[in-house]
Amino acid sequence: MHSGERGSGNLKMFGALLRFFRERAGMTQEGLGAYVKYSKSQVAMVERGERPPKGQFVEIADDVLGAQGALLAAGMNLRASRFPSWFEEYADEEAKAVGIYMYANHVISGLLQTEAYARAIFSSHCPPWEDDEIEARVAARLERQHVLRRKPAPVVGFVLEESTLTRPLGGREALKAQLENLLDVGRRRNVEIQVMPHNQKVHAGLDGPMILLDTAERNQLAYVDGLSGGYFISEQPDLGHMFARYGILRAQALSPEESAKRIDKVAREL
Repeated sequence: MHSGERGSGNLKMFGALLRFFRERAGMTQEGLGAYVKYSKSQVAMVERGERPPKGQFVEIADDVLGAQGALLAAGMNLRASRFPSWFEEYADEEAKAVGIYMYANHVISGLLQTEAYARAIFSSHCPPWEDDEIEARVAARLERQHVLRRKPAPVVGFVLEESTLTRPLGGREALKAQLENLLDVGRRRNVEIQVMPHNQKVHAGLDGPMILLDTAERNQLAYVDGLSGGYFISEQPDLGHMFARYGILRAQALSPEESAKRIDKVAREL
């Protein structure tokens, strides 16, 4: 079992136990939040296993909910997670992968994002996240980018829709800095960035974004990220179809050299 699986499992177990004792006590999430100095949404995230309890949360909750030490015992096994519980296993695989290939159609891929651009994305979440949750997610996203500089270096490829280059998340200056970062990262020998132009008449990626991995064990995995979670695809024929689709996308997109010129042109016009 991966460490991410154990950590997320412990967080979910604690969250389920917390909800049981809270409901048994007839207390709302908002009511518990008043005791532990959390907002209603933060309590909900703990109950869903999406964030670890901090400070004196466990001790106070155990007392006010009459858990008689059950929450204290469960809390001893918690491991603070950098990521949402459903994303941890993917993050573990990504950090060790020998090949990472991403297609993005709404925003620039997370491994390429600057701090300001990532913060703009997380700040746009609906319902809104608390400031500390936004900052934690920004920090975790930037930490993931260490994989690009890892030794031995993985082979990494991106196909980005041209629309991601012009969507001004964070404002003009943030977008300009983001595009300049794309050019910098694209100069790395292990990274290729390609742009899918607006006027492409045949498109293999209309089913949506995807992430493909060549794992450390030299297996292939696909990962699909959705609104409320993500999931792996590891069985044929679906896995083979996704790798074939990505190969066609690369052929349809601009070359890395042409893509760099397109990115530079958009940045200079801002």
